[in-house]
Amino acid sequence: MASVQLHNVQKSYDGKTTVIHGIDLEIQHGEFVVFVGPSGCGKSTLLRMIAGLEGISGGDVMIDGKRVNDEPPRNRDIAMVFQDYALYPHKSLYDNMAFGLRLRKTPEDEIKRRVMDAARLLRIDHMLERKPAALSGGQRQRVAIGRAIVRQPKVFLFDEPLSNLDAQLRNEMRSEIKKLHQRLGATIIYVTHDQVEAMTLADRIAVLSAGHKMQYATPDEIYNRPAAHFVAGFTGSPPMNLVSCSVSAGAADLGGVRVALPQALAERAAQAQQHVFGIRPENVALSPRAAVGEVALPATVVISEPLGAETLVTFQVGQSELVARCAASFKVAPGTAQTLYLDPAAMHVFDKDSGRAL
Repeated sequence: MASVQLHNVQKSYDGKTTVIHGIDLEIQHGEFVVFVGPSGCGKSTLLRMIAGLEGISGGDVMIDGKRVNDEPPRNRDIAMVFQDYALYPHKSLYDNMAFGLRLRKTPEDEIKRRVMDAARLLRIDHMLERKPAALSGGQRQRVAIGRAIVRQPKVFLFDEPLSNLDAQLRNEMRSEIKKLHQRLGATIIYVTHDQVEAMTLADRIAVLSAGHKMQYATPDEIYNRPAAHFVAGFTGSPPMNLVSCSVSAGAADLGGVRVALPQALAERAAQAQQHVFGIRPENVALSPRAAVGEVALPATVVISEPLGAETLVTFQVGQSELVARCAASFKVAPGTAQTLYLDPAAMHVFDKDSGRAL
């Protein structure tokens, strides 16, 4: 295990196009950290800079307190699991997992011990003589992970390892990776564009956008206290309702319908000129709850999306739309008038210009 620190890390091409803008991160021993964001946000580039596969234009990468900017990948004591598995098709699973150790002149009895231990951990010990072509996608990914485990590195790097798998297998492998982390207690840095993977796997999440770090926090804080409306809109399924609005006299105007804000939130909102109002779908209800100061709004059903265990319903509220999580039994025709109840403790207001939470 090792700690990893990024100090003002930057990446630019030709000295002109900057893709990573001065990122600072502290990753502790044994921590599972996920870099998440949309395609092109710089998450894989940042991972490759930690691995030594991409040069660093500015700042420092530290592994266990040692500056590694100029160290080649082989000297950084890291192991990387790629999206495309990167297995040798002509070698058996055993030889694929043993290959890196043989390059390092590890004794053969030690290689066998490590490979068998990793194979048992990943439940592939009964198929070590097979070639990669005889395996499913999930089994190939287990082999790629096993090849990393036998290295016994200080840091594991995962670059979107599940993106080539179907939805069911992705869920299964996600659970396996989490169990693996619990067993190994290893330091893991994991890249994904899937916010569900990020929320379920991570101890802490770094949300990236256009090469900037938008927030670095626990999944709970990312979800419940997003630092910017980009973070609020990227996390959650469905994501937070975000509506451009004006704020005056302690209320947000959602295009003809005013939503009373808690006093402290209204006072903070006065810091900005233009605003975005936010509330998560589970905090929008069709009947009153016990929330203090709950806000009732007139609304009209636009569309219902049954999901089995629940129904997502889009409502027209003034000139805006809000999505609510409703019971699976909700069956109301579009155009039907309803009353929505909003939990004031779950309301957010963002500065529209800067994107920051107020």
